[in-house]
Amino acid sequence: MISNRRSWESIEEMRQAAEDGDAQAQCYVGVCYQNGQGVPQDYSEAVKWFRRAAEQNDAVAQCYLGVCFLNGAGVPQEFGEAAKWLREAAEQGDPAAQFNLGVLYETGQGVSQNYAEALKWYRESARRGYPAAQFNLGVFYEQGHVVPQNYEEAVKWYLAAADQECAPAQCNLGLCYQTGRGVPQNSAEAVKWFIRAARQGDKTAQHNLGLHYASQEEAVIATGENPEDGG
Repeated sequence: MISNRRSWESIEEMRQAAEDGDAQAQCYVGVCYQNGQGVPQDYSEAVKWFRRAAEQNDAVAQCYLGVCFLNGAGVPQEFGEAAKWLREAAEQGDPAAQFNLGVLYETGQGVSQNYAEALKWYRESARRGYPAAQFNLGVFYEQGHVVPQNYEEAVKWYLAAADQECAPAQCNLGLCYQTGRGVPQNSAEAVKWFIRAARQGDKTAQHNLGLHYASQEEAVIATGENPEDGG
């Protein structure tokens, strides 16, 4: 697990530490260049610093470098090189690297497609609290993909991700409450989660919410009563 990351009083102090060979400082200088924080944004310069730290076995820098290769940011897009650096970081317990390595195994980019390996890395990342991995793990359980179908387990992981404002997980959790998969059917809970996801721009949640309100209007027209008022 990644821990004990240091901080510096200024970018100048951080840069000096990086020049002196401090791997954490090198990684953070890379982040500054990647995001344009205190320096002009420069993806190539970011890669330079990430690589220097990664070669000193800094897991966070290895993950950043892997993602640079994954996205073609500051370097040509190269999935094999992405997988190499993400694996280095994942094996040290970096949850973001574990998630991204899982994606590569699921999609077969840079590695041979292997759903069992994808599941393994999603699970490792999810256990460390990474919301995107928790969502993907929930999908595997809901669909019965690689693992036996288990709606309760799917709901467990959707909820963990949804509580961290992962919109797709909130949407899927709403669907579980709407259909009674893994939880007792509960329209109010479904709507609650659809709303939270919709507010983040999740198109599926917005669509589901629209369908819900349309059905409520139809019920009012048909009966003259509001179903949500208990009538």
